[in-house]
Amino acid sequence: MKTFKVLCMCLLMASSSFINAQDSYGGLALYTLRDDMASDVESTLRAVADAGYKYIEAAGYEDGKFYGMTPLEFKKKLKELGLKPISSHQGSVTLENADAMIIDVKTAGFKYFVVPVPPMGLFTVDEETMTMGMTGGAENLAGILDILGEKCKKAGLKLLYHNHDFEFEKDENGVVVIDYLLEHCNPKWVNFQMDLFWVTKAGADPVAYFKKYPKRFKIWHVKDMNEDGWFAPVGTGSIDFARILKEKKLSGMKYYMVEQDKTYKTTPLEAIKISRKGLEKYGFH
Repeated sequence: MKTFKVLCMCLLMASSSFINAQDSYGGLALYTLRDDMASDVESTLRAVADAGYKYIEAAGYEDGKFYGMTPLEFKKKLKELGLKPISSHQGSVTLENADAMIIDVKTAGFKYFVVPVPPMGLFTVDEETMTMGMTGGAENLAGILDILGEKCKKAGLKLLYHNHDFEFEKDENGVVVIDYLLEHCNPKWVNFQMDLFWVTKAGADPVAYFKKYPKRFKIWHVKDMNEDGWFAPVGTGSIDFARILKEKKLSGMKYYMVEQDKTYKTTPLEAIKISRKGLEKYGFH
């Protein structure tokens, strides 16, 4: 009888774990929780898992470590918490440090190496207006991305470039940067992470880009826009995610990451819970 009770309890626990695993879906960009990650990595990651997210995107690589952990330590910690590493933002990449960085990203278990802004000092920010931009021109950036993308492919990783709004404007040579990258970067080496908020902020249409450049947008950043035109939890703003989601196959989307750069009236941990419910509203799974 005792053995039977123990067996039943084990089956119940296994069943419960299975249900929780089935209920978990979607990804979270840890940039949203950067302050929490800086103070308590394990508790923050546990909160991500408890909120129902299945996979993560890192944004905390420095000196060969992810959030202060070696690549193998970080990979192990994610596995313990039931989280999968999918992508990592590598904003400090250069042509000189790329090889070592690629090894670390691969060792940590990530699939995608993401360049979040024009690298190597090309990214600019006007501190007074907080206007973002870039120097060097689209052709120069495309060349850098192709070199990095080829390196990633040889290592078994996939390189993505992440947009903001400035790439949808003409550069100093009169070229729309994002269009140039899409048309000139080798698709075998370079594809894209579309930030749906920043595309909308730029006055462009994500679906129009899917139609013009199909299968190029492998990961989406999903965040909403409030009435003031700034960041909001998914489902609380004005972006028509249902319309965009209908075209996920056309876009080539394999994964999506909830992200919110700033959370204003709520804490980041509260915001990711609201966004998780918002995903259900629009049919993300």
